[in-house]
Amino acid sequence: MYTYAVARAGCRPPDGLLGVADAPVETVTEGALAALVSRVPAADFDEEALRAHLEDMAWLERTARAHRSVVDTAAAEFCVLPLRLVTVHRDARGVRQVLAQRAEEFLSALVSLDGRMEWGVKAYVEDPGTAKPPVPATGSARQAPADGSGRDFLRRRLAHRQAQEQSQRRADELAGAAHEALDKFAERSRLHRPQDPRLSGVSGRNVLNGAYLIPRDQAGAFAGLVGELADRSPGVRIELTGPWAPYSFTQAPQPPEAGGETGPGGAV
Repeated sequence: MYTYAVARAGCRPPDGLLGVADAPVETVTEGALAALVSRVPAADFDEEALRAHLEDMAWLERTARAHRSVVDTAAAEFCVLPLRLVTVHRDARGVRQVLAQRAEEFLSALVSLDGRMEWGVKAYVEDPGTAKPPVPATGSARQAPADGSGRDFLRRRLAHRQAQEQSQRRADELAGAAHEALDKFAERSRLHRPQDPRLSGVSGRNVLNGAYLIPRDQAGAFAGLVGELADRSPGVRIELTGPWAPYSFTQAPQPPEAGGETGPGGAV
């Protein structure tokens, strides 16, 4: 059984919700807890098959999209604890065993996260390498250095580099100030590693990659604060994403029998 998330007993996914391998999403209940699961082919999710799948980027992307779709759809209706991508149990008995063994931990986490959602805030500044440095004047390369053109060029180049460095420092300071303000507003926050633009496909250097736990009824005020910070941060592009299930704030260890550990950061 592919397991997506843990919720309180009685919470049910929307009718017709499909997950990994286009399998219907259902619940397995144990005491006060329920797990959102799908019945998937054992041949595709045993140890040997998963070892091959985890090397297949296309399979991983499809699975991650389906996994996250289920979690975020459920999170819009009730509080969930997201599990890691490719958390697989042999059968419903295995799922119930984990729910029973970790009941106190899961229930405590659900209480602390109930009525709250995760919002992401990213800040970017253009890479210094994208700005063109000064170039020597044409025809001057063979002139004697006495004419001063070489020294002038070096001075301009140095000034250009210093201006870029100053701009980058200022961007880092603005990003730090933005996080401080957002952290004060949020109940909890977590800073993630900056994203590599070569992998994310987003232009600019990522100077802030933060997650913030916000009560649902304060989402509008939080979005307004992000907008104000963007207006007060010239040269820095600030983006708000979410709301998401609280991936960054479920930090419990991996459950027994889990099939893999690759997935949304911070998931249980």
